[in-house]
Formats: sequence, C-alpha cells, structure tokens
Amino acid sequence: MKIRNILVLISLVYFSGCTDLDVPPPNVIGDETLMTSESGMDVYIAGMYSKMPFEDFKYMAQWGVEYNSWLGALGIEGTGEALNRDGISSAFTGERTPYWGHALSLLREANYLLEKLPEYKSVFPEVTFNHYLGEAYFVRATVFSAMARRFGGVPLVTSVLRYPAEEGSLEIPRASEEETWDQVLADYDRAAELLQPSSPKSGYSNKYVALSFKSEAMLYAGSVAKYNETVPGRLTGMGLKTGVRVIGFSEESAQSASIRYFREAYLAANEVIASGQYSLYRRRWAANDPEAQYQNMVDMFSDPTSPENIYVKQYDFPVATHGYDAYSAPFIFKAPLASGTCPTLDFLELFEGFDRYPDGTIKVTDGSTNTEGNYLMYDTPMDFFKGAEPRLRAYVIFPGDDFKNTEIEIRAGVYTGSEPIRPLFNDYSYATAETRYQQLPAYTQTPKRLFLSAREGGSQELVPFQGGQITAAGANGPFFNNGESCLTGLYGRKWLNPDPAFEAGEGRSAQHFILMRYADVLLNAAEAAVELALAGESSPDGSDMLQVATSGINEIRERAGATLLNGGVSPSIEGRNTVRKERRKELALEHKTKWDLRRWRVQHYEERDGFWGEQRDKEDFSMNSRYRFRGLYPFLSAESGKYFFDARFQWVSLKTFEYNIIDYYFAIPGGEVSKSPVIDQQPNR
Repeated sequence: MKIRNILVLISLVYFSGCTDLDVPPPNVIGDETLMTSESGMDVYIAGMYSKMPFEDFKYMAQWGVEYNSWLGALGIEGTGEALNRDGISSAFTGERTPYWGHALSLLREANYLLEKLPEYKSVFPEVTFNHYLGEAYFVRATVFSAMARRFGGVPLVTSVLRYPAEEGSLEIPRASEEETWDQVLADYDRAAELLQPSSPKSGYSNKYVALSFKSEAMLYAGSVAKYNETVPGRLTGMGLKTGVRVIGFSEESAQSASIRYFREAYLAANEVIASGQYSLYRRRWAANDPEAQYQNMVDMFSDPTSPENIYVKQYDFPVATHGYDAYSAPFIFKAPLASGTCPTLDFLELFEGFDRYPDGTIKVTDGSTNTEGNYLMYDTPMDFFKGAEPRLRAYVIFPGDDFKNTEIEIRAGVYTGSEPIRPLFNDYSYATAETRYQQLPAYTQTPKRLFLSAREGGSQELVPFQGGQITAAGANGPFFNNGESCLTGLYGRKWLNPDPAFEAGEGRSAQHFILMRYADVLLNAAEAAVELALAGESSPDGSDMLQVATSGINEIRERAGATLLNGGVSPSIEGRNTVRKERRKELALEHKTKWDLRRWRVQHYEERDGFWGEQRDKEDFSMNSRYRFRGLYPFLSAESGKYFFDARFQWVSLKTFEYNIIDYYFAIPGGEVSKSPVIDQQPNR
C-alpha cells in the first residue's frame, strides 16, 4: 500500500492534556511524505486519533461510536446516575453501530505504521522514531481493549492484511478472551516502553497516558476473569465454528488470570502515581470551606491546565464543537432542547450529608420510613441540601441553587391543604411505581389540594399564594406530561458551561472532555490492591498495597469535602465495596460507570444487591430482569410557604430498564458471522 488517501480534519478532532494538534490537512499523500517528516507524522497520528473509540460528548451508548453529539447526555444507560426522556435512555446492552468495522479499519492504520515506518527510521532521532511506534501500539491496544469489553475474544489482527491474497489467508477467527486481553496487555506494555515520559507535542500520548489506560483495561480484564465465575452457570462458552473459548475463562485459568491482570493494573497505576507527573486539582480548594471545595470541583472540569488531566479530548469553537449544553442544560436555558441529564435520588444516596431512614435511604418525613409521619418542612429547597458533600453540589444542580447567576426553580407542584402534611402515597414500592401524582385524590377530587402543571408557559395551573398567583411547577417543572422538563427534580451540573455570557445552542459548546484523570488512576490502584489482598496475594512491587488504596481514597475524599476513612481499606468485601462506591461517586457522568457495572457482573438480578458498590436490597428498585430509579420531588406548601420533598420512582417519561446475563457481551454483528467461516457468534445467542 504505497499511496494513502488520508482526509484528516485536524481542527475537528484532536487530543492532548490541554491544547490542540494544529496541522493543516493534506489531500492525497504518499508514505515518502507522511513518514519522512515530523509534520507528516503529525497528520498520520492525528488521523488515527480522530477514529479512536474514545467516549466523550460525542458518544452515546445507545448509538455506539458514531462521533455524534445529537441529544448529548451522560449517565443515562441504566447506571442509576441519571435519567433522560428519550429512547436513548436504556440499559447498556448493545450499540446501534457495533464497534467492529471501524475497529478493524483503525487497526490497519496502526499496523501499517508499525510495518512501514522502520523503512524511514534514519530520518528521525531514535527517541522520536520510538515514540511514533509507541503511538501505534497505544492505538492498537486501545482498539483491542474497546473490542474486548464489548465482545470478549476478537480477531487479533496484528499485521496488515493485503489484497489480493491467497484464499483463506484473510480469514482470522476470534481469539479466546484470555488471548485478547493478553494482546491488550502486551501492546500497552510496548507503548509504555517506547513512548516518551512527557508528550513531545500537544496532541501526542506519553508513557503515563499508556500506563493509565493499561491500568483501566487490566482492571476490566481481572474483573471479568473473577466475576464471570459468580454468574449463574458461569459466564463462558465456546464458538461453534472454531471451538475457541470466545467469552470467559476456563475454570482452571480464571483465578490465576484474574490475579495476573489485577497485578498488572496495580503496577501500572502505581507507576503513574510514583511518577509525580499528576496531582488532584486543588486550585480553589480550602480546608473546612464547603463553598471553596464545591467551586474547586466545578472549576476542575473546565480548567484546561489542570494538573489532574492525563488525557483530554479538546474542542474549539466554531470549528470543533459539540452540543452538550443544548440538550442537557436546565429547562429555562432550552436551546433547542433541555433536561437530557437528570440525576436520580438513588445517585444522591451514594453521598454523605443527608439524614437517613434505618434502611439507609434519604429521609423526607419525620417517621421511620417515607410512608410514616409527616413531611419535613424547609424554608427553602436548598436547606434540604445544606450538609451535602461539596462534590455532589459540583455534579448536581439542586432545586433552588444558582447556575449561570440564575436561581434554578424546580417544583413538582403546590400543596394547598393544611399542615402538617402526611405522605402523599401510602405505598412507594416498586409494584406501585406507575401510580402518578395526578391520580391522587388530592389532585382529582374537590376540594383540590394538589396542583401540578401539564405544560410550561400559559397552560400551567395557577395557584393562589400570598395574595397573588404562582404557577404550580414553576420555571423548570417537572411538568407531568412534558418529558422535556426536570424529570427527577435534579439537573446535572458536571460538564455544563457555567459562564453566564455563554449562549447554548446546537454545535456551540466547546468544553473539553477529560478521558483520563489522576483520580481514575488512584481508584484503579485502590481497587486492584484490594482485589489482590482478597486473593491473598502479596504486593507485586513491594509497596504497602492497602496503604496505597487508603491514601488514594482519602486524597479523593478530602478534595471532595467528604469524611476520611475511619481506619484503612480492609482486605475484605467491605473494603472492596468501599472502593467501588468511591469510584461510583467520583467518576460519575464520565462514561465509566456503565463499564464498571458490567465488569463487576452486578447488573443482572441475582447480583444486583451490589449494583451500587455496596449492599442494597435489590427488591427496593427491581423485579427480576427489570428495574427503575427514583426522583426527589420538591413541593411548595401554600399554607406556610415552606417546601417538602417526596421520594418517588420517576413519574415523568417513565423509564424501566432491563438487563439479563446475556447482555454482559454484545452480539457479534450478524453480517460478520454469516459471511465468515471462522467468525463465531456469542455462544449464548
């Protein structure tokens, strides 16, 4: 393949710690141009990166790797982080565009670079030449990892397939899952060996980027090897065409493989930590100052020079943009849609700072459950959240909090009856989830005591209040028959542009997306450490693994404004769940949780008690394969002008999620199976 036709839109897609890879695009370029100069290699590498399976604002789980920011939302894949009104809000059981053909195309580019560049080795200093090869290994490892997470064993295409070829020579069967993860490991190791410690140019990778991604991939592999064994019947199987174990691990190798991968995850993460190249963001942080801690975490996601950023996807208005603000901002900033990312009450309950019932759920009445006693009353909605973790406030817009110098009015309705107020429902169980507020006698009977609003604007129900009139659901709802309002009583704040001067619109957002940050690495090290300790393994590098885990968790908690661990991370299920829960909190709305739930194998019914990274009664939110999430709905009492909150399953644009054991592996694209004598479909499909 002597001549390559590469159309690289450098200004549209580029990756770095903080700035862009600014190279003018070529049209038709030969190897003698691309591979004999640094500017040519900039084009080649940027071309590969533009096709990487990175998940950011332009990735939607329901659609797959389509590089499309339409309806941009985060955490809506049945993870419990957030809800969305549209069909894109569903459990992560597959992708409209399977990551298969695009993956093989990018593998060809990486393999071509590895094979062809040595012909031009003399053109570059040795360190530069090695770095280019390292970039190709990094790309190949990341592609294989993305495929393995979806499919298990995949064809390990590690050389350029040339056409025409002898019959059958282009047919590459799926390798075993273990062989696939071993290839990921080998490629990341080779990348880390060849890449420079610091990126030589903005837009390039480096040794610690590769090690960070390696730690994440090996954590996934180790979890699959271990927790596939906990699934009823063991989750493994052979391909019918080849007899290869295309998903899962053999009973004989599962334990040793999990330990091997957890060791590699720990070593890689700990090497990044020891390098001192990165640190948690603390530029606005101050001890014992929740306001400063909250603002620090808000700033962290918009500061391109953050020392926490390891790998970042950059955007630049007007040529390289996305639409997250246009689809996920509060309703009053609708441009052209809104409310795409609405966090759940279940997500809030992961965080500290709320009074609880004996079962651990957030308290909204003065009784021992939310069906007992009377509602707790608050002068303002924000009083309910006054003790919440600053980190949570940085991630979620609470009712009555400010965003873009505007108070975000969120109200489910107005209650005009007398106080004290008893719970609106006498049953809040999963079985009654579809009973809505508009079915209550307080809403339907005379005298009417509950006012809701069907729509925004002129069709809102008006309520007499303090000598005037107010709309029942205020500015943002939720409006009970309009799914484009605040579905859960909460909005996502994380990633939204906080600048009051910014006007949202389709293709107007330019926030960068952090694909890998130092907190990821600390959490990777902590989880790998506790998994190794649970297996009775000693430290692979002589460090005190549980102290590394404890220090990492406490660093994150201190920055978040949460309480530090009382004692260290223990080598127990409780210690493992402590780390998992911290991961769910810290990395929420970053495209991480949907993969964590899959690798922990906790999304099917039998293991769903551990869905949250801790033990919780699965019957509270699920029934067999199906499950739901709750909102936290503020109501105004007209008698006193105070607010109360009702904890109820989502009641606007009802969403029921479903997940089965079969869904831990995506189906192989049917066309690939039907046309190939060696590509196997998943054993259970």
